[in-house]
Amino acid sequence: MSMKLFKARFTSGAHKLVRTMLIYSLFCFILAVDVAEAVPIQDDCKARRCNHQDPPVHFPFRLEGQQSPHCGYPHPGFQLSCSENKQTLLKIPRSLELLVKHIDYEAQRINLDFPGGCLWRQLLDLNFSAFPFAVEQQGFSRLKVYISQPTESNYALFECSSQDKALYEGNRVDCLSTPGSQIIAFASYDPIYPENLLNCSYFRNFSTPISPYGNRFQLRWYKPDCGDCEAQGRGCRLNNNNSTKEQTECFDIPKHHIGLGERLMVAGIVLGSSIAATIAIAVGWRYRLDKKEKESQVKIEKFLEDYKELKPSRYSYADIKRITNHFKDKLGQGGYGTVFKGRLSSDVLVAVKVLNNFKGNGEEFVNEVGSMGRIHHVNVTRLVGFCADGYDRALVYEYLLRVMQL
Repeated sequence: MSMKLFKARFTSGAHKLVRTMLIYSLFCFILAVDVAEAVPIQDDCKARRCNHQDPPVHFPFRLEGQQSPHCGYPHPGFQLSCSENKQTLLKIPRSLELLVKHIDYEAQRINLDFPGGCLWRQLLDLNFSAFPFAVEQQGFSRLKVYISQPTESNYALFECSSQDKALYEGNRVDCLSTPGSQIIAFASYDPIYPENLLNCSYFRNFSTPISPYGNRFQLRWYKPDCGDCEAQGRGCRLNNNNSTKEQTECFDIPKHHIGLGERLMVAGIVLGSSIAATIAIAVGWRYRLDKKEKESQVKIEKFLEDYKELKPSRYSYADIKRITNHFKDKLGQGGYGTVFKGRLSSDVLVAVKVLNNFKGNGEEFVNEVGSMGRIHHVNVTRLVGFCADGYDRALVYEYLLRVMQL
């Protein structure tokens, strides 16, 4: 048993005040959670950027990892992402990644850059039939894209001897070529002269809406049609009441709308302030009680200094633990402490009252030591010693079987 367990350092008033402040802090936390849950669903669709120079991303596009799926049009082509170095990317299935440089939401155009490498090799592995963007064609009702040419371009690739590379200077694809051979490409609208292909073999052909010779592209989408919403200064979003799940609607953007981050910040400030106030009050009460305890200790020490002439012995707290065999034999408990049976020597028994609640700046302790130390009567339990070791205080009485009600 440790004496520290008996130390009630705060008064009942301090306990009540701290408890009230903790309840208030809990209330603020619950309020913060309620605020977060009450934020309209449109808040998580707020425009985002990968960096301050890149265009803002909002419907029909969405930024992966930063905006929920409902924030964008339900098609993979409208899902953008941020690269490791915070650049906005449009990923075409399998391998091609293009940098997003500008988005004109009213004109429904997006400008893209190819970051570098062999664009030919990237395009060879793509299947544009499964790609959500399609070339603008007459009567084509799906999402349309305008790139620099109105239709897809077909390319035929040949593998030729590198010795004849002067014959097809303008058609060489150096990034696909090897030291012993040269890859050349002919678009469907290019003239092909058979005599120039005598040392060549057919390699493959492919179709692409993106020119493999350039590194900048402009795409245009027609579905969803949100240009009118943008022109009116309104927002565009999916119409959740429509069964097709792909119809859109315009909506008025709330003025002075506080977003999720701002609301959580306000709630956090309120919660943090309440916790800080609780800590400050607790520290203040602790300081006040410590000051009171120090004054009490000074008073007791002064009394004990004047009390040297009397007989009771002064013990340390370590002595009290030894005398009571570490508080092993409990005799009883009262309002001011607990009484334990102890032994000063092999044949001298004592009763030790360990104080756990003292009031009046140590007056109870001083009064009992002063009064009991002067009484010497056959029917009165005699005070044989005391402990005033810091905050640890105890009274040591002689042990009488007939009179043991302390």
